[in-house]
Amino acid sequence: MKRYLGIFLRGAGMGAADAVPGVSGGTIAFVTGIYEELIHSIKQFGPSAFGAWRRGGLSGLAIHLNLTFLLPLLAGVAVSLISVAHLVVWLMTDYPLLLNGFFFGLVAASALVVSRHPVDWRWWHILPLIVGLLLAHWLPSLMPIIGMLGSQNLTLLLGGAIAISAMLLPGVSGSFLLLTMGLYGTVMDGIRGFDFGLLGVFGLGCLFGLFVFSRLLSWLLEHHHTATLQLLVGFIIGSLPVLWPWRELIRYQLGPEGQMIPLDYRYLTPGDYALLTGESAQLGGIVVLVLIGSTLVLWLARSGRSLPPAGPDNAISQASDQDGPPSPPDAPHHSRSSQRASSSKRANSSQRASSSQRANKEEGSDA
Repeated sequence: MKRYLGIFLRGAGMGAADAVPGVSGGTIAFVTGIYEELIHSIKQFGPSAFGAWRRGGLSGLAIHLNLTFLLPLLAGVAVSLISVAHLVVWLMTDYPLLLNGFFFGLVAASALVVSRHPVDWRWWHILPLIVGLLLAHWLPSLMPIIGMLGSQNLTLLLGGAIAISAMLLPGVSGSFLLLTMGLYGTVMDGIRGFDFGLLGVFGLGCLFGLFVFSRLLSWLLEHHHTATLQLLVGFIIGSLPVLWPWRELIRYQLGPEGQMIPLDYRYLTPGDYALLTGESAQLGGIVVLVLIGSTLVLWLARSGRSLPPAGPDNAISQASDQDGPPSPPDAPHHSRSSQRASSSKRANSSQRASSSQRANKEEGSDA
């Protein structure tokens, strides 16, 4: 029960992060130690699931899909999105500087946590780090093209696929990409108003994005693990300017419904921000919230390393991808014990043979 509650709370943290433009739920998953299991579990949804169901029934399908991990995680995400949607809109309207300060500290500490060099780190791993930085900077500027497609259903479908793919990447905010596509307000209003038609089209796009992008990420993590981690670190660091509290919008675009889509900012010091806007920079409160966000991430990272794995072993899920059923976990132990038994038998027989040979030699010499 404690394990499931931990998974639920991690999902709630991911949902809360995804509701804020500029913050990624993938960052929370990364820091709390469930990122790779999440990617591999999502990848299990596909044709191989039918084979697992035929071989093992519903229980085999549940093991294959790692539902003991995914169901409490998704429940936490859903509850958090529904409840936080109202809170985030209020905070973004009335306290934008303080909200950005909290999440700036959270994401900055996340970059420190996940950028620790693994054992097999090489100098050329700087290249994927740079690529991640550049993509994090360029992606938002490309998103307004999606908002100009004309058809709302097509825009929602593509927007959902892109946003959910971004949410799987630490440091890339699906909510911010929705904002640059001009869809953030539409989707948040749909969540608050339970507009199932709109959410259904958006959800189809999300399912398509999950199906394709989770497989790509899983393959990259399996074959190029360290380089992929460095790419993700680049995404996280590249997202920090979006959360800088003191900034001025210098370039924007009007969406199809007249909404303002931000394209570029000028980043200011607290003093310049106060002079430019005539408002308080709220420096003290922002510094406190930056420290709170950073401390929260460091605590989550520590608890994520100390807790046991949140779901079944990935080996079980991966084994179910094969044509046959997974081998019993005790099989290796039985084989090793049988090998030890056979080797001991051979040793005993050889000892008895050598003893009998020595005895025969002694009898011959006596004769």
